[in-house]
Amino acid sequence: MTTADLITADLVDLALDATDKNATVRGLAQRLVSAGRVTDLDLFLKDVAAREEQMATGLEGGIGIPHCRSAAVTAPTLAFGRSAAGVDFGAPDGPATLIFLIAAPEGGGSDHLQVLAALARRLVRVEFKQHLLDATDAAAVAEYIRQEVA
Repeated sequence: MTTADLITADLVDLALDATDKNATVRGLAQRLVSAGRVTDLDLFLKDVAAREEQMATGLEGGIGIPHCRSAAVTAPTLAFGRSAAGVDFGAPDGPATLIFLIAAPEGGGSDHLQVLAALARRLVRVEFKQHLLDATDAAAVAEYIRQEVA
C-alpha cells in the first residue's frame, strides 16, 4: 500500500458534529464518496455496520477505529474525524474523540490490517494523540498521519 494518498485533506474533519456512531461513520463515509474512494455509500455503511456488530471498534483513550473491507471501496483509504462531544464506539472507558475510518477494497488482502496495526502502535503515544487533538489544519493532519502510519 502506498501511503501518499491513503489520507488527504478532504478526508479530514476536525469538527465532527455527529453524536452517535452511525451518523459519525456516515459523515466520514460521505467524504470517501466525494473523493471517489467509495462508489456505493449504502453498501459501504452496511459493511461497516456488519463489522461493528462482530466487535466494538472503540479503544481506550478516546479512540474509535471503525473499519471494513467492501466491494464499494476503490482504494485503501483512511478518513479521520475529531469530535469535541465524543462518540460511543463501545470502548470501556467512554466515548471516542478521535475517529479513524479505514476503508479497504473487498479483495484488498491485509492492507487495512496493516493500517490498523500502524495506527494502534501510534495511538499508545500520548504525543501522537495530542497532536491530533490540537491540530487546526486538515492538510497538516493528513500529512502527519501519512508520515506516522507509513
